Amino acid sequence: MPVTLSYAESSPTDKAVALVDVDYPPVNALPVQGWYDLADTLRAAGRDPEVRCVVLGASGRGFNAGVDIKEMQRDTGHAALIGANRGCAEAFAAVYECEVPVVAAVQGFCLGGGIGLVGNADAIVASEDATFGLPELDRGALGAATHLARLVPQHLMRTLYYTSRTATASELHAHGSVWQVVPREQLRDAAIGLAAEIARKDGYLLRLAKAAINGIDPVDVRRSYRFEQGFTFEANLSGVADRVRDTFGQEGN
Repeated sequence: MPVTLSYAESSPTDKAVALVDVDYPPVNALPVQGWYDLADTLRAAGRDPEVRCVVLGASGRGFNAGVDIKEMQRDTGHAALIGANRGCAEAFAAVYECEVPVVAAVQGFCLGGGIGLVGNADAIVASEDATFGLPELDRGALGAATHLARLVPQHLMRTLYYTSRTATASELHAHGSVWQVVPREQLRDAAIGLAAEIARKDGYLLRLAKAAINGIDPVDVRRSYRFEQGFTFEANLSGVADRVRDTFGQEGN
């Protein structure tokens, strides 16, 4: 199972800070079931009355490289596409709707679906080598502009989206979306430290605060993302998605 749940030893109580870790080599590009496993684990952590904050992290070179493109390429129909779209939507919503605050701990690359995860988190701590971007147009897909727009200003979001370029952790810190940038070896401790500070608040009050903040959000992130996904279906039905995906991994792409 690529997703595990544990608890920070330095948290205010035994289970106050839950640690949800993703480990799916080589690049944490999750298959369909992986997205559902992540959603289930996040929701279970949030439902636990002893948990007051969740740290979402990953092992390996990067935080998340999105969906497993090869799984889609092996599928002669649309089952993998539909599964990935629904799985991503559930995982992103599980971060956003988690009953307690979620701190994302991001190292290395955070691409595609990774943006959906961190864009729905309550706080982000990143390593100095972290980069954030949506290479969707290079992968024959669309989506997660909803979440990138929560990390950078509107015009920068559009430029990053159209060009498939990435932004650094320091750039996002300057925009106020990343709380702290630290050396990679300090990332886990920094994320747990922030989560522990949050977890010192009253647990019931934290849950009320999370619900209240979500309730005043100007964008319905679940509906907005699902709207974007409709255009991914159109790209696939038109054949353009396959044409672009077939060049994935080739030199110059």
